[in-house]
Amino acid sequence: MEKRFVALLRGINVGGQKKIKMADLKAILEASGLQNVSTYIQSGNVVFECEEQEKSKIEQLIFTTIQKHYGFEVPTLVLKATEIDSIIKNNPFKGKAEDNNLYFVLPKQEPDSDLTVEFNLLNFEHEDFLVSDNCVYLLCKKGYGKAKLNNNLIEKKLKVEATTRNLKTMQKLLEMV
Repeated sequence: MEKRFVALLRGINVGGQKKIKMADLKAILEASGLQNVSTYIQSGNVVFECEEQEKSKIEQLIFTTIQKHYGFEVPTLVLKATEIDSIIKNNPFKGKAEDNNLYFVLPKQEPDSDLTVEFNLLNFEHEDFLVSDNCVYLLCKKGYGKAKLNNNLIEKKLKVEATTRNLKTMQKLLEMV
């Protein structure tokens, strides 16, 4: 039974929107019942322990806690260490690109297969991607900031909630969890 989890919060502390100090986030999550809470950088990466094993219940707890405390909604995705490890290991672009050009778009739910087929027909200059059931792997040869294929477009096309992390962040979170 895994007790350690990672929560990925979407869209906090980006462009002055949905500001949350990590020390405050740690305190409110511990007050909600999570244990040994730690954060990594300011973009909503939280490692914690929890007796609850059902990820959807943990996601709802974190979502509700943030909404009650801050008054805004923050989409939340909870992952186990084994899931992060698998996502990193299954990266189809490993060894084919600079590590700082690799991104992982993590959907909250598995994309519909028909939408995935349509999505796979898209083509973006300087960008490669592969859609799996739990990740859209992105290779942004000119960097994510210049990419046309971004989190918002992926959410729209695949009709999923998602959040994006780079390889360095994913590796660090795996190390922490």
